[in-house]
Amino acid sequence: MTAREDHLVELVDAEGRALGTATVADSHRAPGQLHRAFSVFLRDEFGRVLLQQRAAVKTRFPLRWANTCCGHPLPGEALQTAASRRLIEEVGIAGIDLTEVGVYAYYAEDPATGRVEYEYDHVLVGDLPAGVEPSPDPDEVADLRWVAVPTLLAEVESDSRAYAPWLLGVTQRLAAVPVQLDGH
Repeated sequence: MTAREDHLVELVDAEGRALGTATVADSHRAPGQLHRAFSVFLRDEFGRVLLQQRAAVKTRFPLRWANTCCGHPLPGEALQTAASRRLIEEVGIAGIDLTEVGVYAYYAEDPATGRVEYEYDHVLVGDLPAGVEPSPDPDEVADLRWVAVPTLLAEVESDSRAYAPWLLGVTQRLAAVPVQLDGH
């Protein structure tokens, strides 16, 4: 078990109200415990989003394509603080202003690992300045790619097997928010 599996997460009810804490490992052991999480999308100047292919060593949904980064805030930790930390840890990007665009609550079982995701997932978006390049940690990320949101939605809806089970729901939350590019 990795050290990250020993971290605490905040257990929540269906409305996102805090109920207590559990370790990452315990909250992801079947049948799972609903807990607070976040999914971050970074956009480029063309409105495309950065996807990561989760590393093979991930304990849940390894080698599946997902949003830019995701994780769990520590109990009582601000979402933006936790998300900014994970952006640095996973893709090597710092200093991005993030905005919450919705919440996606879901349950998914990983047949490959026997673990589950049962998350109250806050969806955050930030704009990556031109010229800033990701520097992914190979223990977190196997690959990166940029994709337009309509293309991503079509790909996940047509064949979801290559994607993390939360990606469709969080992308739909993102797609519901108007995009403003270059201040226009």
